Amino acid sequence: MITVGVEEEYLLLDPDSGLPVPLAEEVRGCSGLEPVVDRREVQAELLQAQVEVATPVCTDLEEVGGHLLRLRHALGAAAEEFGCRLAACATAPFREVAPVPVTRSPRYLAIQTQAPQLVAEQLVNGMHVHAAVSDPAMGVAVLNRIRVWLPVLVAMSANSPVWDGRDTGFSSWRTVIFGRWPVSGPPPHFDGLADHEQRVRGLLTSGIITDPGQIYWQARLSDKYPTIEVRCMDVQLKADEAVMFAGIVRALVATAISDEKAGLPLTACAPELLHGANWYAARDGISGSLVAPDGRLRSAGDVIAQLMDHIAPALEEAGDAREVGALVHRLLQQGTSADLQRRALAEGGMRALTDLVTMQGPPQ
Repeated sequence: MITVGVEEEYLLLDPDSGLPVPLAEEVRGCSGLEPVVDRREVQAELLQAQVEVATPVCTDLEEVGGHLLRLRHALGAAAEEFGCRLAACATAPFREVAPVPVTRSPRYLAIQTQAPQLVAEQLVNGMHVHAAVSDPAMGVAVLNRIRVWLPVLVAMSANSPVWDGRDTGFSSWRTVIFGRWPVSGPPPHFDGLADHEQRVRGLLTSGIITDPGQIYWQARLSDKYPTIEVRCMDVQLKADEAVMFAGIVRALVATAISDEKAGLPLTACAPELLHGANWYAARDGISGSLVAPDGRLRSAGDVIAQLMDHIAPALEEAGDAREVGALVHRLLQQGTSADLQRRALAEGGMRALTDLVTMQGPPQ
């Protein structure tokens, strides 16, 4: 069984104005987090209005969901103690003119020096799924096989349509913002592990990036763990939606490993086509068409059905088919979190949107 772990990033918002508030250090240091939360599970992020959580290594989706609910509930209570709310939205819906202060770590301060405006606008939150792989060579092979499916995950996970109080016209504006970094977007195809290592070395020696953590491809080899890290998804409004993506990513990785061992042909995709597919997925979510792995434009529902057919054996083997299938069906019926945000903004304005994306009442 492939083990998984999930990281989620959240915003801290003022409950009245909906604006980000730089209280991450206070919330992370809240005495009420212990013993419910291990301090290692809550981490600092780039800006002081963001917090990140990381689950332990999990063997099944029930574990993933339990940990995410625990972490969301504990951090939500800590945020309330300091007069703010924890928000599971992938962009800050509203911003002050003055930027949110950067977390005072040498690495983050160096990044701010390199790209101050990008850092000022980095009020974006993702979810990352780590799936274990046997060795780096297999990890590179997995990257080559799953890259064509990443735009589909972008579309399905869209949860960031609002920026500066207005609908951007994109379902995942976070994807657009993150795509401005020099090493971002869908990963390229690699001719094996040696090619991957050579190209990463080239990025480092050129000075384009200063550490491997600045490789912001939507899927990458983790530089800390023996995992593939799929990081293209927006953070999700509800914990069970995050569980769905953990199951899908695990099944994608398991399918890629199986196909690689069987010597099945790789689905080729030109980089310009993949980047274009990613852009359209960020814009339309699942409300229109998506570019399928074969390069053809199809309805979003048809492409999602293709994805589910592709990973069906792996979902069955892991015992995840019923749960993931039901959650995907709900997504297709109700729309993405971006659709919910748009409805809240249109019907109730800022207050309704803030209430939607913040974690009030029972944990989500």
